[in-house]
Amino acid sequence: MKNDTSAILMIYTGGTIGMKKDHNEGTLKPYDFSQIYDGVPELRQFAATIDSYTFDPLIDSSDVEPSNWQALAELIKEKYDEYDGFVVLHGTDTMCYSASALSFMLDGLTKPVIFTGSQLPVGVPRTDGKENLISAVEIAAAKDAEGHAMVPEVCIFFNSMLMRGNRCVKVNSEGFDAFHSPNCPPLAQAGITIKYNTEIIRKPLDWYQSLSVNAKLDTRVSILKIHPGITPEVVRQIVCGKSSRAVILETYGSGNAPAKEWFIDILAEAAKEGKILVNVTQCLTGTVDMNIYANGKVLAKLGVVSGYDSTTESCLAKLFFLMGKSSDNEKVRLLMGKNLKGEISVN
Repeated sequence: MKNDTSAILMIYTGGTIGMKKDHNEGTLKPYDFSQIYDGVPELRQFAATIDSYTFDPLIDSSDVEPSNWQALAELIKEKYDEYDGFVVLHGTDTMCYSASALSFMLDGLTKPVIFTGSQLPVGVPRTDGKENLISAVEIAAAKDAEGHAMVPEVCIFFNSMLMRGNRCVKVNSEGFDAFHSPNCPPLAQAGITIKYNTEIIRKPLDWYQSLSVNAKLDTRVSILKIHPGITPEVVRQIVCGKSSRAVILETYGSGNAPAKEWFIDILAEAAKEGKILVNVTQCLTGTVDMNIYANGKVLAKLGVVSGYDSTTESCLAKLFFLMGKSSDNEKVRLLMGKNLKGEISVN
């Protein structure tokens, strides 16, 4: 039977959205989210009860580490049966990394986990924080005619757009349109009403399955951004470094990289050592296809895995997750080409 009332847990990890100006001292201080109805009275209009949890200490977005993702995932699991949805307030700089990681770590998800934040604190004039917060809560509380969550995914809501968390990139450090989802349409758009793109929202096969957390992460991943003038010394240090189990190659266009002999030799050496090499494009929009150009075909012959249209943030989180689950590099390579949580546009 449909239940019209939802219980939402608002989790404040840190970030601009939760800062409030102290007019006596002229400084920004953390907001007390237990008083959220006083600061954002519009939330009283929803058929939802809102509880809050604040990380202590708060996490600056630039200081986010995988251990913070593990703590957040475990908190959601601990509170999962008590709430219908979760709103995670997070700094914008690493929000895409955190949302990507949680999308892989939370298995069997049947409830919304909506990340949001702001470019300006909630309490200042022209803030985007209040609108982002209100809409994120409304989406987290939304249910369909069957009483199921409208969006049982890990998402980011920002500037009227609900986007799949593992498809987002931060594209603007000043404007309110801070995030885009270049290769996946928005899951919902907030205007006069919230319009859901139900065709692409991922739904569980079993609405009554239990949530499990995959908290073991292997972070031995390096990222090499290909650029004109890159030197053999730099490439070798990153690609063949002893502390890396996997390397993400940020390549040109549809997955192209230099065809210079020294470059190919270094990649071949890394491949021979068993390293996992994944190819993602530097372009915001589009996909890796190593069969189009000769330079791309060389990478494919070396065993470089296509990241398809994955973002670097999502590719990194996926590698952390898969390597944490398996010591078999060949198995990880195989699963990197599979669409696990809607992160790439392949079946």
